[in-house]
Amino acid sequence: MYRAKDDGKVTPWHQIHYATRAVGGVGVVMLEATAITPPGRISPYDLGLWSDKQIPALASLTRTLKELGAVPAVQLAHAGRKAGVNREGRPIDGWTRIAPSALPFSQNFPAPNAMSDEDLEATRKAWVAAAKRALAAGFEIIELHMAHGYLMHQFLSPLSNQRTDAYGGSLENRMRFPLEVARAVRAVWPDSNPLWVRISATDWAEGGWDLPDSIAFSRALKAVGVDLIDVSSGGTLPNVRPPMAPGYQVPFAARIRADSGIATGTVGLITQPEQAETILQSGQADLIFLGRTLLRHPYWPIEAALSLGEPPEVPRPYLRAYPRG
Repeated sequence: MYRAKDDGKVTPWHQIHYATRAVGGVGVVMLEATAITPPGRISPYDLGLWSDKQIPALASLTRTLKELGAVPAVQLAHAGRKAGVNREGRPIDGWTRIAPSALPFSQNFPAPNAMSDEDLEATRKAWVAAAKRALAAGFEIIELHMAHGYLMHQFLSPLSNQRTDAYGGSLENRMRFPLEVARAVRAVWPDSNPLWVRISATDWAEGGWDLPDSIAFSRALKAVGVDLIDVSSGGTLPNVRPPMAPGYQVPFAARIRADSGIATGTVGLITQPEQAETILQSGQADLIFLGRTLLRHPYWPIEAALSLGEPPEVPRPYLRAYPRG
């Protein structure tokens, strides 16, 4: 993974997300957590697309990815009240944080500024401007990060949104700003290019965002032109521990796919090729997203193809390392 500094230079960074069909599919390499504004970064080390100066370095990266046969994608994000943490995850003093309501993420975080109408408009425009830069840089897929307790999820969840205006209260109102952002990005993103949205299917907390809300939201996202929902979960509250097990989020993707009529991707403790292929072939999801699995084992796609009886695409210098025929 790479991050782009304000001077346009690209330096190595730590995350890679790979969405691929285990057999016979197309690999998508996604740059995660790419901030639409400097204060919207999770940390000072995050990738950003808030400046035209960042386009050339990222264009060089997308060209390389295309030459290697991958589809370059970018996840656009704003961390909201969870923004501005150091390498240890502690909030940085003096960081300007905005959110739907002036509710801190935890007792260790300062309270964010509740967003004014001017903040809403400026943030909406920042999403659109970042999407235009993503296109100029050669990305072919955008994913809007509306999960994990970041800004868009903060609007969705009643645990973080206590507004009393048109952007708070009812489910319809809490979905309003995220839908406005999705609609605005879709308007400037070519129809031929996929637009994805990452959501948390549940807050794993009583009184929070849940699966029925996610189904309703996914239907609304489909209506404004979103092509796929990347289904994760959690992130609104700091001390919630989901019941993690292999494929524990797959049922959420399956329900959203069935009840919303939109394609879904699934993620989370998917480590075995046969496990991934079963999810796809059974129609529980349309894409498999891999993150930590590829950090631990970068050659997972090649070995997955071999184990499933498909000839992998192997770089010529590596051909002797793999079975022939």
